[in-house]
Amino acid sequence: MIYKNRIRILEVALLVLIVVSCGNISRKNNHSITADDTEVISFTNPILPYGPDPWALCHDGQYYYMHTMIDSLVLWKTKDVTDLKNAESKTIWLPTDPSNSKNLWAPEIHYLNGKWYVYYTADDGNTDNHQLYVLENSAQDPFDGQFVMKGRISTDADNNWAIDGSLFEHQNKLYMVWSGWQTRRIEEETQCIYIAEMENPWTLGSERVLISKPELEWERHYINEKGWTPDYAVFVNEGPQPLKSPGGKYIHMVYSASGCWTPYYALGMLTIPADANLLDPNSWIKSAEPVFRQSPENGVYGTGHNSFFKSPDGTEDYILYHARDTEVDPPGMGDTRSPRAQKIQWDVNDYPIFGTPLPTSQILKKPSGTSTN
Repeated sequence: MIYKNRIRILEVALLVLIVVSCGNISRKNNHSITADDTEVISFTNPILPYGPDPWALCHDGQYYYMHTMIDSLVLWKTKDVTDLKNAESKTIWLPTDPSNSKNLWAPEIHYLNGKWYVYYTADDGNTDNHQLYVLENSAQDPFDGQFVMKGRISTDADNNWAIDGSLFEHQNKLYMVWSGWQTRRIEEETQCIYIAEMENPWTLGSERVLISKPELEWERHYINEKGWTPDYAVFVNEGPQPLKSPGGKYIHMVYSASGCWTPYYALGMLTIPADANLLDPNSWIKSAEPVFRQSPENGVYGTGHNSFFKSPDGTEDYILYHARDTEVDPPGMGDTRSPRAQKIQWDVNDYPIFGTPLPTSQILKKPSGTSTN
């Protein structure tokens, strides 16, 4: 009897061992977050220590990433956009023309008609002379071949100030959106959002159409009580980014408002039905309040100048934006804006839900389909 009980105890122990072992294998295969796996399948913000105006594009399984470098254009390439610190990078443009060799801002890379195009803004050292420029590369991979200057994009007859150009296709037409002035600055600077149809990737095919200007209180913060105060009023709408709703009902245009040097930099949104005339300014409806803004409780300030990207398997949408850990850049620290990413949701009406900027201490799951090899 004692012998049989011992045998039974051994059988139960063996069964428990098998179940536990199989359970561990199952959890491993399902990529549950364990102490050993956390670094492999998760990430924390920021995804780089520095990077204003972040932009990411997924093409053929690769992410191509850019941000403002001021004096050059640098391109990153990776299969995991949350692991940019280990990504391959390459300087693709060093300006030589004095008219556009200074203050290179907000570069974006796009794949159009079988070629690569990089859009950015630059000036001659006087920021009042900022204009849009475009480079072209016909290689299959933008890390190959060479980017060449395609030219300046003339946005209006008076060549008014223009920055933050972005392109998107809709119903077999190509559109550009950007931030620009209605007239040259005299006593104040007012940045507006414009849209135009494109004749080709480097030429506008219609007159510019104003679809938003900074009229609401939250779009007009420009004085930084704890740091730099400009000599003139600066009212801001900039960085427009198109976001098509998953149900196909709307095109949302998410833009940045207020001064980026203040903690109040935030995202607003314009929305238009997908079947409407995109060049009809009356068809665009503006959100009454910011859709994404600073979170003092999470230690995230100056949230703005975003872009959007899909997860590698195409099932998730992410917002990529820059922010600071402090209300303003600490004295002597320079520009402390850094790129951060987080998943967005959609409501039943085809509107995005951005939520609250997450703290840098929060561990986040990598985008669905990200390779862990």
